[in-house]
Formats: sequence, structure tokens, C-alpha cells
Amino acid sequence: MRVDLLTREYPPFVYGGAGVHVAELSAVLRHLVDVRVRCFDGPRTSDDVAPGVTGYAPPAELEGANAALATLGVDLQMAADVAGADLVHSHTWYANLAGHVASLLHGVPHVVSAHSLEPLRPWKAEQLGGGYALSSWAERTAYESAAGVIAVSAGMRADILRAYPSVDPDRVHVVHNGIDLDGWKRPEGAEAERGDAVVRALGIDPERPAVVFVGRITRQKGLPYLLRAAERLPEDVQLVLCAGAPDTPELFAEVSSAVAELSARRDGVVWIEDMLPRPDLVAVLAAATVFVCPSVYEPLGIVNLEAMAVGLPVVGSATGGIPEVVDHGTTGLLVPIDQVQDGTGTPVDPERFVTDLADALVQVVTDPDRAREMGVASRRRVEDHFAWDAIGRRTLDVYEAVLGGA
Repeated sequence: MRVDLLTREYPPFVYGGAGVHVAELSAVLRHLVDVRVRCFDGPRTSDDVAPGVTGYAPPAELEGANAALATLGVDLQMAADVAGADLVHSHTWYANLAGHVASLLHGVPHVVSAHSLEPLRPWKAEQLGGGYALSSWAERTAYESAAGVIAVSAGMRADILRAYPSVDPDRVHVVHNGIDLDGWKRPEGAEAERGDAVVRALGIDPERPAVVFVGRITRQKGLPYLLRAAERLPEDVQLVLCAGAPDTPELFAEVSSAVAELSARRDGVVWIEDMLPRPDLVAVLAAATVFVCPSVYEPLGIVNLEAMAVGLPVVGSATGGIPEVVDHGTTGLLVPIDQVQDGTGTPVDPERFVTDLADALVQVVTDPDRAREMGVASRRRVEDHFAWDAIGRRTLDVYEAVLGGA
């Protein structure tokens, strides 16, 4: 069986969870089927790029056009090159139309992986302008026509069926994201010593308790709520923000202002804007007491799996797929959140959400023994439920079911 994976992100150009997912999924699937990866950001020339990877750039004629148009230009190139595949599997709206067109052109089944949904991210109109209408159309067309849809959580499956009611529920399968257990683990020995030097160079004091956030600066991650909650943390607790790649200059300005105001009122606020190499990020996680995920929209949350694999408890919003990852009271705490049903995920009572988030963080960060116990349970949970070998096998089961019904 030959499977062509179609994706916006692929190493070395990975910006979020979907890119991590495709990189790990393709690696495990290569042991099971013939895999070709088609991605954005131009040809890959590095010697260490896996075989069968083709990168595309937007057509020169679309240079300077709306970003959504440039995306569709890449999609058409991908679709043309899929000839010979038995099945195409697209990830995110950026590549969904490539999968749909390839399916029509070459007569092969199209499987879509749902990492997020455009109707539940209306703030993207800030980024794309009229391009948001195009991205929404591309996604809807792909989902409604796909032979199979993979949701990364049961919460995401429910979102898909609510956003696209014409999709047959029998075609929507739940396969969670996975985690590279060897790549994400607490450092020991010389590696731990190196990590200590790394975090100190970043301005983090490993002797002080710390709350750490990792994520892009986007509306869905709920960063402004965290910055308000952080005002209620004990004085000795650090707040470490690994946050970059803002969606818009306006959002970056908003977050910058809030960080500056918080830093003026308390010390121990560390903002790391650059994307850290994995060993450095592991060191930052290992130096922290608790990981926080204040998202208002999160289909699953690979960052939670990464933190848990390093042995951290997670305090996260009880929304989307987060409750399927965080075992409340065992591997962390879930923060209740009632949300406006307009697609924005905005808390009905923002002040209540901020208060509950702060209370949960204080509970964990001020009880180091409990935090350590939760961290051990976190590592055990990802080992038992989120190893990539199992995720790859479940994905292949979906392929075989789709091909069997074709």
C-alpha cells in the first residue's frame, strides 16, 4: 500500500502540533506501508530529511497574493503529483483541498485528519481577511467528501459532527495524537547538568517553583487568561512563557503589554519568544513544577503529552480533548470552563475562569510532593495510552477500513 501524506508543516519547518503529528506518524508508518510526504515551504535539501519527502513553493504567479490563494496554488501542485498512490491523507485545511482534488483526479480514497476546525477559529479572519472564507470552504468541501475522517479526540469528533452535520458519523474515527517517549523524557546525569545550564542561561531559576506554558500566541491558547491568573500566584513562583509565532501584530502587542504589566508587579516572569530546540525545551519542562494549558479551543493538545512525558502534572482547561489526556486529580487538574457557543470559545464568565485557573495552579505549585506524584502518574499515562507505535497501527486500521469500503 502506498499512502501520500499531505501537510502544511514538515521538518525542519514545524510550527505547531499538526507538524509534530505528521513527522511522527510518517516515521512509524514507514515501517508498515510505502509513505510519501508532500509538504509546503519549498524543496527539502538537508541530508537528514527522510526519503520520499517533496516540498513545494507557491507558484510565482501568486507571489504577493492573499495567503489562502497561495495555499491553494501549492495544493494543486500536490494533487498533480499524487498519481500512483492508493490513498491520500491530508492534515489541516492547508492541505485538505490537495487531498480532495487528488481523490477526484486519481480516483483514490481521501482521509482527513482533524487537528482543528475553521468554524471554531473565527479569529483567523484577523489573519487571513477574505482568505478565511476560502480556508473554510476548502475544509468543508474536503470533510464532506472524504472517505474517512480521523479525529484526534472524542471531543474533536463531536465538534466535527456539529460543525459539519452532513458528514456520516460512521466515517469519523477517533485516533489520538501520540508522543515520542524517547525524545520526551526527564534528563539524567550529564544531560541533566547540561539542562541546568540551559535554563539558567534563559533566566530561569531551577531552585524556584515554576509554572510553564508552551504554545503559539493565538487566541485559542488562552494566554491572556493565564497572564491574569498569574497575578495570584505566590511571590516565589516563576511564570515561564515559551510563546512565539503570533497570529497577528495586534495580538502580539496585546500579549506584550500584558507581560510587561505583570513583570512590573512581580519578578520571575520569563518570556522565551524563540522556538527552542527539543533538548532545550525538555530542560525547561524538567525545571518546572507544573505545566499549564489555558486553551479555550484544543482538539487534543500535543504540548500536554510532551509535558506529561517529561513528568509534569498538567493544569488544563476542561475543553476539547484535554479531558481525554489529563486524568483529573491523578495527572493534574482540569479547570471548568463554560463557553459562549459562537465559535470563539470565550468563557461565559471570564473572571470565574481566571479565578479557577489560578486556584488550580496554586494547589499544585504549592504542594511539591503532590506535584511529583502527579508527574510520575503523567509519565505512566502517556506510556500506557499515547505511544506512537499504537497510534500508527490505529491509523493503518482506518486506512484498511476505508480501502475495504472503497
